[in-house]
Amino acid sequence: MKLLILNGPNINMLGKRERAIYGESSYEDLCEYIRVNGQNLSINVDILQSNIEGELVTYIQDAYDKYDGIIINPAAYTHYSIAIYDALKAVDIPTVEVHISNIYAREEYRRKSVVAPACIGQISGFGIYSYVMGMMALINKAK
Repeated sequence: MKLLILNGPNINMLGKRERAIYGESSYEDLCEYIRVNGQNLSINVDILQSNIEGELVTYIQDAYDKYDGIIINPAAYTHYSIAIYDALKAVDIPTVEVHISNIYAREEYRRKSVVAPACIGQISGFGIYSYVMGMMALINKAK
């Protein structure tokens, strides 16, 4: 199984920004954690991050016919990116939306995801373990 892991804006600032919400792990720690857990689950992972919506859309489009699944943390784009939603619908690759924090326990505007309806599911609030849960969900979906 080959998965694309996409991270949106400010995820590259993990370990520096709002540690009480996002934890102490750096972005590099997150990537290593994903790689190790992917390896343990016999999954090949490619990890990309961008602060630019159009780049994320291009990454999704480029995933067509190359990946068995996508795990996306759209970050702030979760709440308003119809472009990301449309890209996910266009490629029709099983996708899991993940969030490090529990978006439903935060500000009201963070509780709505316009991306989630293009996904097979959403995982929120389990820290960086949310990514592992996403991998396991995609393995289960492929069975």
